[in-house]
Amino acid sequence: MILSESAADDLEGGLRRLGYEGFRPGQREAIETLLQTGRLLLVAPTGGGKSLTYQLPAAILPGTTLVVSPLIALMHDQVAALNDRGLSATYLAGTLDATEVRSRLGQIARGEHKLVYVAPERLVFDGFRDLLSRLECPLVAIDEAHCISEWGHDFRPEYMQIGQILQQLPNAHVLACTATATPVVRDEILERLGLPASTPQLLRGFARPNLAFRVLETQSKAQRTQAIDGLLRDGLGEAGSGRGTAIIYASTRKATEEEALRLTDDGWGAAAYHAGMDGERRAQVQSAFAAGKQEIVVATNAFGMGIDRSDVRCIGHLGPPGSVEAYYQEAGRAGRDSAPASCLLLVSPGDMPLRRRLIERDIEGRVPDPETVEHRWNMFLELMRYAEGGACRHDSILRYFGDEDETLSGCGRCDNCQRLDQDDETDTEQITDIVRKALCGAARIHGRFGLGAAARLLRGGEDLRLQRAGLADTPTFGILSDRDEDWLVRLLSRCVTAGWLAFGEHRVILVTGEGYDVIHARRPVRLLLPSKQEPTPQRSGSSSRRSRPAAAAADLDAVGRDLFEALRAWRLQTASADGKPPYVVASDRTLRDIATLRPASEQELLLCHGIGPSKMEKYGTAILRIITEATSGPA
Repeated sequence: MILSESAADDLEGGLRRLGYEGFRPGQREAIETLLQTGRLLLVAPTGGGKSLTYQLPAAILPGTTLVVSPLIALMHDQVAALNDRGLSATYLAGTLDATEVRSRLGQIARGEHKLVYVAPERLVFDGFRDLLSRLECPLVAIDEAHCISEWGHDFRPEYMQIGQILQQLPNAHVLACTATATPVVRDEILERLGLPASTPQLLRGFARPNLAFRVLETQSKAQRTQAIDGLLRDGLGEAGSGRGTAIIYASTRKATEEEALRLTDDGWGAAAYHAGMDGERRAQVQSAFAAGKQEIVVATNAFGMGIDRSDVRCIGHLGPPGSVEAYYQEAGRAGRDSAPASCLLLVSPGDMPLRRRLIERDIEGRVPDPETVEHRWNMFLELMRYAEGGACRHDSILRYFGDEDETLSGCGRCDNCQRLDQDDETDTEQITDIVRKALCGAARIHGRFGLGAAARLLRGGEDLRLQRAGLADTPTFGILSDRDEDWLVRLLSRCVTAGWLAFGEHRVILVTGEGYDVIHARRPVRLLLPSKQEPTPQRSGSSSRRSRPAAAAADLDAVGRDLFEALRAWRLQTASADGKPPYVVASDRTLRDIATLRPASEQELLLCHGIGPSKMEKYGTAILRIITEATSGPA
């Protein structure tokens, strides 16, 4: 989009006023789109310059721009930097005492500031809303906009107030910014904010080819320790060498303290960080890390938002977080100086049942509703699919977020790219045969036993339950006797993440409709088998770009991508009309499955993930019409 000559001059002048010599890639396009259309959803990585997208318009537009952000430390730093550059700014947050809040409210009412940063909890105060109604507000910027989505990885209930604020300011430009948002989360952001489906959405800077992504399956604490030590040795060299910093993420507070103590005993400058620590200690650790005085922080997901160190050379995860979004935001804190950095995700066979228990547990005495449990479980399964996939990890993440334009057909640095460069072509027929045999075994115990019993059935191992159920006399008993039991459990776990098996009550295994489609050859098998031997940590040095593209189940051709976007627009319109969140209408996985399979009848549509009789009755006609329109082409 092209602005008028005078408006373009205003941008250049405002840029110089803020102390910048030029725009980073994508910044000018985002600002021009916002100013011309009045609204924009911007998805760009942390540290990628999103703040200029609202700071520069605030500098050239009349009145006071409102910025909603949950990051108090970031508010403080940005306000200080803006004031130093001669652009008056302030912030309101719960850390200020009542006298200071009153003073700043008076300044805002008198129009003394060009930007006002507010914490989302401030939006509920009637006094603030009254002030806002009298304020000349040309722009509302919502930072960390994924927090408004109940299905994002960092939902904040206070963000639900923002839609009401926007209704008070119908003439204001609206910018929603986030570093990580899948298509369904982006659609929910628009729906919650009351923005139309036609709102421009810009994805930029998602690609991080300098990051070497690796996943390692471990069976013991000793293996996890060895893997983390190798990661730190590769990334930082020796303790105290000054080659950079590292963050190690753990799932529990206890684990952060144990790992920090272990690393300290080994000579590293390590400290724990979690929400259970007192505020003063957390602030000390965060300040020391930001100043480069803390070599390693071992933290829960409470650490990292607003941290902008450029020399983080490695990120380690002792266990998987809850979603791909959470993982990419945490891993993406490495290598912001564009120099090589490593990201290691450790997984183990116990991760899936542990995560399921965490999802199903009571929260403040309330049992989560089944729809919430199912959605959060699917978010975790998407991460496990990433962990267990056989394609380039960099490209898999980009496709997950819908950023097809930046894919590399193989980054050449991740563990899968390196492995695919070295291995012979995969035997698809053999994989299909093994998977179908495994699913046949699961079908034998359908609804009666768990993964372990299914593995013993396939292995032909002794199990009194199998004998009593008569399963030891079936043709399936021992059908995969050449594989050990641990390997079979891992294979069955991958079948769960693929959607072919599911957990029922008491952790019993169920074969899904998609699983039966695989058994009966109605659906192709796209699965990388577990290795017979556990992979060992590899050094993260660069390698040559791969000569052949990696296969990826999530690939869509041009028609498929257009169909996916058409389905997204229909989903958002349907959700808004029905007063439902977009995920209730259909998940991203469902839309991608439809865009891949392109069913031509109701019977074929029922084969797509997430489409059952109820969804078919409500939405089948509309979906099939969209498929026909998107795939028919010109006459």
